[in-house]
Order: sequence, then structure tokens, then C-alpha cells
Amino acid sequence: MGSRNCTASGNPVKVLKDALSQGASIFQFREKGQGCLEGEGSERMAIKLQAVCREYNVPFIINDDVELALKINADGVHIGQEDGDPSLVRNRIGDKILGVSTHSVTEAAAAIEAGADYLGVGPMFATTTKPDTRTVSGPELISEMRRQGIQHPIVGIGGINEANAPDVIQAGADGVAVISCISSVHDPRTAASRMKAALDKARTSTH
Repeated sequence: MGSRNCTASGNPVKVLKDALSQGASIFQFREKGQGCLEGEGSERMAIKLQAVCREYNVPFIINDDVELALKINADGVHIGQEDGDPSLVRNRIGDKILGVSTHSVTEAAAAIEAGADYLGVGPMFATTTKPDTRTVSGPELISEMRRQGIQHPIVGIGGINEANAPDVIQAGADGVAVISCISSVHDPRTAASRMKAALDKARTSTH
């Protein structure tokens, strides 16, 4: 999430603390869209949220901005298909975590070849967070990647909430990435807790 995603509370630090306290296991700083922070404002927010992640011993990933990730020593970077060559990003960030968004088996294979540590796969469902999103692929795409022998960690992305998250796990994902279902509600703590419970239940029934 970024600052503009915290529509109910307006307090990104509190939202992040609420989510991490209930079991969110990784955080991606995604400061994008109309009215987002830029330059020094974005950097200050990143440093605040990074401090929260360190408090909870959770990896802090930055979306797209390799320069910022290197400047503040983030744990990793996540890039989309339009955000540059993953192999070049891998060379820049060394052994930091590299996540790559993929929308097909071919893109997934290329990302792995380029050095991705995990794949973001989607969009799973319709989403309002990203206005320029691609055609919804559904959890079936993750199942297809697993059938094609892709064993890399997969995180489902796009339109995921407490109700449909289990479908993503049962399709073969290792985790889910969410924004609005936690960041834009009045009680992020409860939302995160319920999401964690839904994921744990799905994993239990899958194994």
C-alpha cells in the first residue's frame, strides 16, 4: 500500500502496524496514483513504514523504485512487466529480494530466468486499485503455472479479499497480496486477522 490507499484512517503507519500485528508476513510500499507522495515526501513515508517492518521483523519491499530501495536499504524491489528488465534490476540490487508481476506462463518463466525470487500473478479478480489493470486471469492461471512445472513462490494479486483468497491458495499460490481490503477499511486490524484466518484455513484444507 501507499499513503493514498489508507482512505478510512489516513494513517499508513497505524494501518501497517495493525496488519503486521495480525500476521501479515511481507510489506510492499506502493506509492502510486493521483495525489501520491513524491520525492522527499515519498522517501520520508518509506522510511517510517520501513521502521515498522523492522520492528516486526518483516521484509520491506518497494514497488518499482530501485533508486529509493538502494538509498534506504530496503529488503527488496517488486517490478511489473513495464518497469524495466528484471535481469538489470537484479544486477542493480544484488542479493535483495526481487519480485516480478507476471500474467502468463511465458512471462513467469522469463522472470525466473532473469532472477526473480517470487512471482506476482494476476489479476486474480477485478480490482479498483489499479485503473490500468489487465484482463482478469483468475486463479486458474496459477493452477496452469503449477501444471507447467513452475515451482517458484507465487503470490496472487488483484481484487483479493477474505472471501476469495482461499480460491487463490487452493489454486497453488503461496500467498496473496492485498491493498484495499485492509488499508481502506475502518478496522484494518480485524480485517487483517480475518484474512489470516481465511488463508490458514485454506492452507489446512489444501494439504
